[in-house]
Amino acid sequence: MKHSVVFAQGEQEAELADKWGIRVVPGGSVTTPMGFVAGGFHCGIKRKRPDLGAIRSAVPATAAGVFTQNRFQGAPLVVTRESLKAEGKLQAVVVNSGIANACTGKKGLEDAYAMRRLAAEVLDVPEPYVAVASTGWIGRPLPMDVVAAGLRRLPHHLGPHNAEAFCQAILTTDTFTKSVCVEMTIDGRRVCLAGAAKGSGMVKPNMATILGFLTTDAAVEREALQRALKRVTDETYNMITIDGDTSTNDMVLILANGLAGNNPLHEGHPEWEKFEQALLYVSRRLSQMIARDGEGATKLIQVHVHGAATKETARAVARTVIGSNLVKSAMFGEDGNWGRIIAAVGYCEAPIDPETVDIWVGDVQLVKNSLPVPYDEAALQAHLEQEAVHITIGLNQGHAEATAYGCDLTYEYIRINASYGRV
Repeated sequence: MKHSVVFAQGEQEAELADKWGIRVVPGGSVTTPMGFVAGGFHCGIKRKRPDLGAIRSAVPATAAGVFTQNRFQGAPLVVTRESLKAEGKLQAVVVNSGIANACTGKKGLEDAYAMRRLAAEVLDVPEPYVAVASTGWIGRPLPMDVVAAGLRRLPHHLGPHNAEAFCQAILTTDTFTKSVCVEMTIDGRRVCLAGAAKGSGMVKPNMATILGFLTTDAAVEREALQRALKRVTDETYNMITIDGDTSTNDMVLILANGLAGNNPLHEGHPEWEKFEQALLYVSRRLSQMIARDGEGATKLIQVHVHGAATKETARAVARTVIGSNLVKSAMFGEDGNWGRIIAAVGYCEAPIDPETVDIWVGDVQLVKNSLPVPYDEAALQAHLEQEAVHITIGLNQGHAEATAYGCDLTYEYIRINASYGRV
């Protein structure tokens, strides 16, 4: 039941509501914020499944983005970066799945521009206000006759209740759609913030990890929005890993159309922190869902590091442990071999004291000051058999902390990726 996992979700939502006045919207989606429509359908890139989708705002929206740092950049990233640089606004995002349009040379770039141009025409928005995203097979050209025909049909599939169809259209090897929405009050106005994402394989962060699309009807100053997205990315999307591979096409975009009517948000606004906490929550939930939906995964793993000398050290240790194939394999086998965990801490490039490390799995402490301690084997085994596994590492060198998310490594991961080209 991959759909069921979130770490202490009820506790997170209660704290969100009590401390910040932010409420999760049951069944909310990227079209819950005012002025957004979305949709998706099968246009023919894939054999049967939905493969073309879009989000459109009723008005131009202040926009920000983060992108992969893989040196091979998919053509859509080049086009979308250009759109963002023009005026810092977007009004539509068009996405295809099945073919990534990466490593396709000059023709691929021409195709990405053609997608932007055609989408602008059919959606009736200025061309520079269109973002383009693609995901799927690398090195194959887009069937532009099929894509163009699909784009002409696109407006008929967009609506305020078609967000799930959009979420379906952006999937590749994912097994379920990923969506979350929250609401809050800012300047006395109801403000919504929502997100949809895809991600299942080729997930290791380097600025971003996935395709993620966030919408809000809040008014936000552009520079503040970009800074907030970058900060949140470092805490969420950049703290998940599935297989150690960074894709060529990863991006996360946020569109803020201002239709809620609040005073423009920035770091000096009295309710700025509330908005950033909402962005953090939505991004963390999407990140958890991506980690749980890792190709072939049976478990979601959380690694929390505390007591680090710096935030950078905490993040580095957490990411190293969550990315260890031996740790991931042990979690699949429900094996409490803490030696694999401490070994990963030890080979992390960040400076740590090898004499002061503590390790817990669940509530069971296995290591204190880098030495084994007696523990309840039955309690450990009971935790390892759960769908969500918590690993906690104390470095005892300072007060910084960080959390990373990942999944176990299974036989199914090998099967999926050994035959990806035939999927």
